Amino acid sequence: MREIIIDFSNWIWGPPILVLLLGGGTYFFFHSGFIPVLKIGHAIRLLRGKYDNSLAPGQITSVQALSAAIAATVGLGNISGVAIAINMGGPGALFWMWVAAFLGMATKFYTCSLAIMYRGKDSSGEIQGGPMYVIEEGMGKKWKFLAVIFAVAGFIGLLAVFTSNQLTALTQAILIEPETIQEEERNRWIIGIITMLLTAVVILGGLKRIAEVASKMVPFMVGIYFFTVLLIVIKYIGRVPEMLELIVVDAFTGNAVMGGAVGAVIITGARRAAFSNEAGIGTAPMVHGASKTNEPIREGLIAMLGPFIDTIVVCTLTALVILLTGVWENSENDGVRLTLEAFELGIPVYGKYLLMISVLVFALSTIFTYSYYGHKCTNYLFGADKAKYYNYFYLVTIVLGSVASLEVVVSLVDGMYAVMAFPTMISALYLSPKVRAASKDYFARMKNT
Repeated sequence: MREIIIDFSNWIWGPPILVLLLGGGTYFFFHSGFIPVLKIGHAIRLLRGKYDNSLAPGQITSVQALSAAIAATVGLGNISGVAIAINMGGPGALFWMWVAAFLGMATKFYTCSLAIMYRGKDSSGEIQGGPMYVIEEGMGKKWKFLAVIFAVAGFIGLLAVFTSNQLTALTQAILIEPETIQEEERNRWIIGIITMLLTAVVILGGLKRIAEVASKMVPFMVGIYFFTVLLIVIKYIGRVPEMLELIVVDAFTGNAVMGGAVGAVIITGARRAAFSNEAGIGTAPMVHGASKTNEPIREGLIAMLGPFIDTIVVCTLTALVILLTGVWENSENDGVRLTLEAFELGIPVYGKYLLMISVLVFALSTIFTYSYYGHKCTNYLFGADKAKYYNYFYLVTIVLGSVASLEVVVSLVDGMYAVMAFPTMISALYLSPKVRAASKDYFARMKNT
C-alpha cells in the first residue's frame, strides 16, 4: 500500500496537473484584467468590514472566512513544505512557488467568487458553498460526477495526517529527544493523542467556534513567526541579495536537481505551492462559501489575499532562513527537521523554542480548519445527519498520522490534492465568463458609490 500511494502521487503530479494549475492560473490572471495586481489595495480595504452585511445568507463574516482559510493554508506546509521543496528542487523551487502564488491569487479570486455565486443547500436545508455545489448548481446535474470525485478526494486528502506527523516530529526533536526507537514510537502515540484531545475541544463546537478561534490565532501566529525570522535575516543581511539571485538563477538552470532538470524544479515548486496555499485545490471556496455576503466578487477579492500572505510572505521567510544559514547544502535532514536546524543555527539556544511556538499554533490552526473541510465533503456525500460522525473519524486519524512515515502522508495528501484540483479548475474555467461579467458589474457599481 505504501508504494501504491507514493507511485500514484508521483504519477498524478505530472504535466497535466501542472498545465491545469499554472495554465489555468495564467488564464485567470489575464482574463480577470490583472485583478490580483490592480485591485489588491481594494481587497485589503475590504478587510475593514465596511461592507459586511450581518443579514446576508451565510454563517460567518468574510474576515472570519479569510482567517479560517489562512489558518488552514498557513501551517506546516509553510515551515516543512518549503524545506521539502528546497530539498527536492533546490533554491529555484521557491521562484516557481512565487509564480504559482500570483497565479493562485487569480485562481482563488475566481473559485471563491463562484462559491458565493453558486451556493446550494445540504440535506438539512443549510446554505453551503464549495466546488461540489458550484459544479452542481452552475454546470448542471450532468456534471455531478465531478462534484462526487472532489468530495471523495477531499474526504481523504483533507485529513490532518501530514500536520500531525510533522508536529509530532518537531515536538520530539525539541522537547523530548528519545534515546531509543521504542521510546520514539511511544512518544509519537502520546503526542498524537494529546493533539487529538486539543483538537476535539474546538472542532466539536462547529464552524463558528473554528472561525472564532482561527480569527484570533492567525494574526498571532504570523506575527511571532515574522519576528523570529526577521531576527535571523538581520543576522545574515549581507547574504540576502546573493540568496535572492541564487533563487532566480537556479529556477532556470535547475543545477541543484537531477543534473539540471528545470522541469523537475518547476513541478516541485508548483506542487509545494499547491500544498501550501491550496489555490485551485478547492478548499478555500468551501469556507468562503459560508460567508455572510451577497457579493461574489467582494468575497473573491478577499479570498485572493490568502496565497499572497501564505506563499509570498510566509513561505519566503522560511526559505530565506534555510538558504541564509546554509543548512540546505550540508544537511541530511528533511521536512520540518531541516527548518529546525536552520533556526537553531540562526538563533542559538532560543531559536528552536521560538520555532516550536510557531509550529504549535500553525499546526493546531490547520488541524482545526481541515476538520471543517472534511466535514463539508462528508455532508455532501452522505447527508447532514451522517456528517456529524466525520469529526470522530478525523480525530482518530490525527493519532494515526502522528505514527505514520513522512513520505506516505505527504504522498497521500499530494495525490488527493491533485484529484481535487481537476473538478475545481474545470468548473472555474467553464464558469469563468460569469465571474468576468460579475466583476465588471461590481467595479462599475463601486465607481458610483
